[in-house]
Amino acid sequence: MGNLIGDTVKEAINAVRRRPANATAPTDAAAASFDALTSKLDYLDPADIRRVRDAYRFADEAHLGQYRASGEPYITHPIAVAGLCAEWKLDAQAIMAALMHDAMEDCGTTKAELIERFGAPTAELVDGLTKLDKLQFSTREESQAESFRKMLLAMARDVRVILIKLADRLHNMRTMESVAADKRVRIARETLDIYAPIAHRLGLNQTYRQLQELSFQHLRPWRYSALSKAVFKARGNRRDLVERIQRDVEKSFVQANLKVQVYGREKTLFSIYGKMRSKHLSFAQVSDIFGFRIVVATLPECYLALGVLHQLYKPLPGRFKDYIAIPKANGYQSLHTTLVSPLGTAVEFQIRTEPMHAVAEKGIAAHWMYKAKGNGPQHAQEAQRLGAMWLQSLIDIQDETRDASEFLEHVKIDLFPDAVYVFTPKSKILALPRGATPVDFAYAIHSDVGDHCVAAKVNGEPVALRTELRSGDVVDIVIAPGARPNPGWLNFVRTGRARSKIRHHLKTMEQEESQDLGAKMLAQALRAEGMTMPQDEGPGGPSTVWPTLLRWSGNRSREELLTDIGVGRKIASMVAKRLARLLTERGVRPDAVTLTLGRYGTDEAAPTQGMVLIDGSEGASIQLAICCRPIPGDSIMGYLGRGEGLQIHTTDCTAGKRLLGRDSEDGLSVDWAEQPTRAFETGVSLLLKNGKGVLAEVATAVAAAEADITHIDMGDQAAAETAELKLLLAVRDRLHLADVMRTLKRSAAVLRINRIKP
Repeated sequence: MGNLIGDTVKEAINAVRRRPANATAPTDAAAASFDALTSKLDYLDPADIRRVRDAYRFADEAHLGQYRASGEPYITHPIAVAGLCAEWKLDAQAIMAALMHDAMEDCGTTKAELIERFGAPTAELVDGLTKLDKLQFSTREESQAESFRKMLLAMARDVRVILIKLADRLHNMRTMESVAADKRVRIARETLDIYAPIAHRLGLNQTYRQLQELSFQHLRPWRYSALSKAVFKARGNRRDLVERIQRDVEKSFVQANLKVQVYGREKTLFSIYGKMRSKHLSFAQVSDIFGFRIVVATLPECYLALGVLHQLYKPLPGRFKDYIAIPKANGYQSLHTTLVSPLGTAVEFQIRTEPMHAVAEKGIAAHWMYKAKGNGPQHAQEAQRLGAMWLQSLIDIQDETRDASEFLEHVKIDLFPDAVYVFTPKSKILALPRGATPVDFAYAIHSDVGDHCVAAKVNGEPVALRTELRSGDVVDIVIAPGARPNPGWLNFVRTGRARSKIRHHLKTMEQEESQDLGAKMLAQALRAEGMTMPQDEGPGGPSTVWPTLLRWSGNRSREELLTDIGVGRKIASMVAKRLARLLTERGVRPDAVTLTLGRYGTDEAAPTQGMVLIDGSEGASIQLAICCRPIPGDSIMGYLGRGEGLQIHTTDCTAGKRLLGRDSEDGLSVDWAEQPTRAFETGVSLLLKNGKGVLAEVATAVAAAEADITHIDMGDQAAAETAELKLLLAVRDRLHLADVMRTLKRSAAVLRINRIKP
């Protein structure tokens, strides 16, 4: 130890010599020594402490000559981070990783070096904490999102990664005074958006509150200062009241012969500010700035303590929450009750046991604290289990989402702190974000349940799938084997898991449909060349043209080429001409009958391509334009937008004409199939005499003509003698639409009716 201290003093002296001229002197030279950390490591055995000391020497050497913005030697930061991890009683590997967490990023140390010197587990932790800034990204946001994804996935494999990262961020937030103002604001915003919610999600409430408070201080310095002064003043004004309540409470527990610890609790400035903003209150109107925490010995005593408090002061109705029977999503357990004080102000009390208190403050980190003591209470195990469930959900989201920015968006949704607690029909409790719907519930059960969800019942009553769930609801999902996710669900789902599963399914479905469309278009275009699609016929057969064709097109597979044709990234006629040439080189000759079939029915705009038939069974790869809403019987044209699939317009649609005029090569010959598989939407406009029952009369007429109304727009004009009504009708074809319009014209209330055209 003596030699180590001597070496460190020499290094500190050398570091001062190398300090930049404009750097300030370090506040405490001894902070750069290992002694500052040793006193916190008494829970580790001597062999582990020696390994930690080796890691310190390695980090000290790696960061030699580096300084923080404050002028302090850089090694003071890793030591402080390791000290915070030691307060959570993390193991030796985590403390070593905390000391070396910047070694790979800032000092050029390789992962192989760390594996050789300190073992693979420690090296993996350090690697999980290393940003991807060394790689090339087109934007700062892309780099940041990819780094977050790397860290979160490393954290899903080993939660110690995020604990070290949170300690790193907490120390950086505490020492940001020397950082440039714009960088300070950016880091504070990132902390508030990502790191504070992660701390909350993992139950580290103490860290969560500190990160929020420090972020608030840097983001809104004026408001932070004003609120600090107001709270300090209120603390003085209300001191007598707080002391009186504490005396009354302690006296009541003595009389009840119940041993408790009573702590005063003050709301953080950030939560006061949040309440003022969300409820539009002034500071004077925020009543529950102060509260109390009651810590008891056993779980039954929590409920006994609640009875004592309710006998002392009157409780406010509707303000009692039992988070012991139903813990929060991050494992938090307490009884919450709000009582009316002697002066009429509301005072919140939280009642919990000592292990519950540890989990409430340290969350998932309490697992290591109790592990260090040689036991693991149920509360710490529950926090560990719930944390592991959320971490597993990150891996599930990653499996569905390859784009880093999209992954980060899903994770942010899942970090939403408020929760509702709902039940399955078999009484299993699920925690979901506030505002969650039956679709979120279905995906929380299983992705197959979500994918095939068609309806839901809440408390035995049928409800819409977009209904917001409330705590205590019993939710039952109705599924159908042939059902698919609806793109409209993305407008109301609240969980990242549901959103990523829906998007993944829609992308897969769209790709399959685009591939089928591309195959159909290429086959028809090839028929125009007098040939049929080559099949797999073994070595030497016509199918050997595919590798050559793929090299020409730049695609990796036949499926990718067909998908590109289906979404309009490749022109079917050009690919067909190249394919025909390759087949000709291999001895295949155009067939006269095929040539005649291929060119039959094509128009002058697309003389080399076959006809695509529309029957209504097409998915996302073929879109019926909403500007003209074509229906069977209309004369139509196709526009193959780049990457947008095939758009179908009526031939008199101005928007369609404009698109084709801009790029006539993207025109595609299309027609209606003889037997459409579904009804099609189109718009009609009615001028009505205003009066009672007019809307019912119109609906009856539409129903009599065997059509459906899918949307009604009455506008927002004031009531008058006449009113304009716009309807979206689902009809079979033009003849059916004409029949509906004739039926409507017979109504005395309808003055005029016409189909809506663009």
